[in-house]
Amino acid sequence: MRVAAAPLQLQFVNEADTKPLFLDSLRYQNTGGESLSFTRVDYLVSGFSLTTASGQRVRLEDEVAFVPHRGTKLRVASVPNQTYSALTFHIGLDPVTNHGDPSVHPPQSPLNPNRNRMHWDWQGGYIFMALEGHWRAKGQRLPNGYAYHFARNANRVAITLPVELELQSESRLTIAFDPTKLLSGLSFENDGSTTHSANGDPVSDHIRAQLPEAFRVTRVDSDQPPRLATRVKPIDLPKNPEPYPLRLPRGIPLPAFPLDNPIIKQRVSLGERLFRETKLSRNNSLSCASCHQGDALTDSRQFSPGVAGQHGNRHSMSLINLAWKSRFFWDGRAGSLREQALQPIQDHLEMDETLESVVAKLENDLTYPSLFKAAFGSGVISPQTISLAIENFLLTRLSFDSKFDRHLKGQAKLSPSEQRGFELFFTESEPRMGRRGADCFHCHGSAFFTDHAFHNNGLSVTDDIGLEKVSGRTSDRYKFITPTLRKIGQTAPYMHDGRFQTLEEVVRHYNQAPTRTETLDPNLAKHPNGLQLSVEDQAALVAFLKTL
Repeated sequence: MRVAAAPLQLQFVNEADTKPLFLDSLRYQNTGGESLSFTRVDYLVSGFSLTTASGQRVRLEDEVAFVPHRGTKLRVASVPNQTYSALTFHIGLDPVTNHGDPSVHPPQSPLNPNRNRMHWDWQGGYIFMALEGHWRAKGQRLPNGYAYHFARNANRVAITLPVELELQSESRLTIAFDPTKLLSGLSFENDGSTTHSANGDPVSDHIRAQLPEAFRVTRVDSDQPPRLATRVKPIDLPKNPEPYPLRLPRGIPLPAFPLDNPIIKQRVSLGERLFRETKLSRNNSLSCASCHQGDALTDSRQFSPGVAGQHGNRHSMSLINLAWKSRFFWDGRAGSLREQALQPIQDHLEMDETLESVVAKLENDLTYPSLFKAAFGSGVISPQTISLAIENFLLTRLSFDSKFDRHLKGQAKLSPSEQRGFELFFTESEPRMGRRGADCFHCHGSAFFTDHAFHNNGLSVTDDIGLEKVSGRTSDRYKFITPTLRKIGQTAPYMHDGRFQTLEEVVRHYNQAPTRTETLDPNLAKHPNGLQLSVEDQAALVAFLKTL
């Protein structure tokens, strides 16, 4: 006999003392009397089950959820219609999933490392929960930082919450997580401001013990409206599109390629030509390639000149491995690659041309109408088709064949200095546990050597406020997107304003005390005196960076 079933939606939210959790504000206080904020509250949830009123356990589908600070919703398609008294789930993943190949997960999967930024890369396994933020003791002016990364198989925790649920139609359970309860009983000054869950670490032991107290079911709702699926259709495909042969190496997470702009040979070819076309500028003197040259598609100058010789205040970013990004430019002002492609054309400090004039120039060029007809069914030359073609081309610019990549395949060997640099790069500096490292992987982890996020990395400040100009939030002041370290030897000068000419200068910056501001990234603020690496270790770190 078939049992009737209904959908169930699980909604995860974050709270503090039953109120919505706010980020980037030292408004909370721990039992040690320290003020604290949260800049990152992310965790992975798996192993869901419901307990019936009669005590039977009903395991839900093999669901995994990634819960970022803004919360998430998880919809289980079919749950037996019964009365339930408890919900159980686990913080963390089972050992098989935890140590499986992360590159097999689709782009939208909660286990795709590019989506969740929770994978420990070459160390293996996922971070189960990441809490980061700032803290300040009484009498302090500027805050310090903390970073609690809870992980490892032994720390997978089951959470069981009482619930009164009579499932007959689609229902929703709202589950709230309160990180202030999780940190209750801890003092950053006395207990430490970092943990990476090493065996015997009392901070991670405290987190494990407190986790069940930090969750609660806040609401049970029924008769949720059905979700309508939307299908994305390709834009203006030609009659005979030829797929572009794009192959990703093993271990690279799958990207979310734009479904409305599939990568085809005709568009890639057109996009490359447009990328090098000087007609996109007002006086026909500059192309995109003028400032984005070579394999790394960047510029060796601190600031690239525009059509009139004027300069901006930002260094040309490298344009490789863009398929895994969702925000573009140093300040993230473009939400798509096609949007990014058109902005330099119109920028008065760069190409200083109108889109209408560009279209007219290309229409009057005898070679372009046939190229656009081959790439787009309509053959129309427009700002949209120009941007889609350039987007197609840039999505094919990949870099996954460095000495380090060949080392991982057993095709090259790192020198002792490079190996030491590799170890430093991926080691947390945690003097409390007797461990020192360079701590680079927090912002430059993953196979892309970037987290694609925005950080204030402790540079001496200028009048360029970065992400704040786009978001309008003072909590984003001096934050810029993390650049990839791939092809790092070809992308000097460094930082958003090109202030450093060498990698040695970059390493020296992080080794010394950062410029303290309210928005300094927690992973730097937790080291107020810098990393304090030896001269030999700094040289080893540079040696490793050059293998990328």
